[in-house]
Amino acid sequence: MNHAPQIKIAATYMRGGTSKGVFFNLTDLPEAAQQPGAARDALLLRVIGSPDPYGKQTDGMGGATSSTSKIVILSKSNRPDHDVDYLFGQVSIDKPFIDWSGNCGNLSAAVGPFAISNGLVGQARIPQDGMATVRIWQANIGKTIVSHVPMTNGAVQETGDFELDGVTFPAAEVQLEFIDPAAEEEGAAGAMFPTGNLVDDLDVPGVGMLKATMINAGIPTIFVNAQDIGYTGTELQDAINGDTKALSMFETIRAHGAMRMGLIKNLEEAAQRQHTPKVAFVAQAADYLASSGKQIGAGDIDLVVRALSMGKLHHAMMGTAAVAIGTAATIPGTLVNLAAGAGERQSVTFGHPSGTLKVGAQAMQESGQWTVKKVSMSRSARVLMEGNVRIPADAF
Repeated sequence: MNHAPQIKIAATYMRGGTSKGVFFNLTDLPEAAQQPGAARDALLLRVIGSPDPYGKQTDGMGGATSSTSKIVILSKSNRPDHDVDYLFGQVSIDKPFIDWSGNCGNLSAAVGPFAISNGLVGQARIPQDGMATVRIWQANIGKTIVSHVPMTNGAVQETGDFELDGVTFPAAEVQLEFIDPAAEEEGAAGAMFPTGNLVDDLDVPGVGMLKATMINAGIPTIFVNAQDIGYTGTELQDAINGDTKALSMFETIRAHGAMRMGLIKNLEEAAQRQHTPKVAFVAQAADYLASSGKQIGAGDIDLVVRALSMGKLHHAMMGTAAVAIGTAATIPGTLVNLAAGAGERQSVTFGHPSGTLKVGAQAMQESGQWTVKKVSMSRSARVLMEGNVRIPADAF
């Protein structure tokens, strides 16, 4: 019996923020996978090791969590004033599909460094020392991200003393600016608040009527008050991820919120759109012990936030959800703003399961509609391994 050989595909395994994923230069992919479609998805699923009914992704590059089951495809940009096009895929662990509906804010931090190191940014734009500015087109949501990447002796500087809660070791700081990040989703007409309200009453079967702030910024996100669903907002992963009843409740909230936001036409569609929207719950600042054992003081933060990604409580905070948090916090009257003490602000520091994060945002009202011009935050990124991934030639 003849068996298909393995093929090699150039790839880089990178950490960006509190996530990691497999990065590809578009032109390094087999020709059949250089276009969206079944062949591309099949190839990338095999690279990551999905679908895996055991939930471990043992036979692939995935790490068996939403934070480590990710794909990035980069290419030189033909768009004016952009250097690189960035396409992100959130790979399901146990199901055979990749969700291309949103961005990964954490891996966004690794895009600039990869683009520079792999010749996707013009040499004239790269300083020998100092800060390189990489202009990124986020292809999933059609938005611009500006990445400020430190350079030393003509190479990306990856080591440094910048500490990011949720990441064990320090590294060089990468500053990100998400430009005009309000998502233009179908049914939302480009509105930051697709329902037209800062706070809605969301009727959720089995839960009841919940106050909810539903926002399109960074990534579509549904915010609810922690106390309304029986939580304090200081929970860690084990308190929720082992509770099947709680996870079912959050998925029900997510599906009904997605309907109200116009992201799906019926509840059944939510199962095929796991990456978006996100669900998060907020509460006033409180003391708690982070997952690392670090003591977080109420006086060090403005509020606490917990968010779910791909059906599980995230171990830290998704970068795109942080954009949504920062935006909502600066808009008086949202649940996030109220939890942070209400009033006007231009930045917010929130507590998440791994520690704290500060996000800046520039939001304003224009003709009665809220818009956000820019959201900024700092992350870090590092190459973990580079070379080739191998998959069976008949996998796609």
